Amino acid sequence: MPANADEATEFPFSLVISIPLPTNRLASAALQAIQVDQELSSLVRRSHALVARTGSVEQADIDDDDENKTVLETTYHATTNRMLRVSVNGFMETLGVVLGVMEELDVDVLKEEAGATETPK
Repeated sequence: MPANADEATEFPFSLVISIPLPTNRLASAALQAIQVDQELSSLVRRSHALVARTGSVEQADIDDDDENKTVLETTYHATTNRMLRVSVNGFMETLGVVLGVMEELDVDVLKEEAGATETPK
């Protein structure tokens, strides 16, 4: 939500995108890769955060443990719905690249695949 009422009036269109990832390490890596690129238009504001998944575990217990923060949450505020759409499209393209690289190069994935292809002696 915008910081104040004037900002809410100036940026009336908003969207929150939540991307659940398997671990905090992967969520942190995605956050670091994505937050480097600043929003190109002054008509759009974007912020990122890592949050915990909600579910059967008490929220108070989740908030204290960074390891449980596995959801990359991106919040957009824009002056027009068109500017919001254009920015989100660019974000989705970047996110696709980041997730693709993580899938191809993640160390844990490589260890798991190597273990699956080894034959017992």
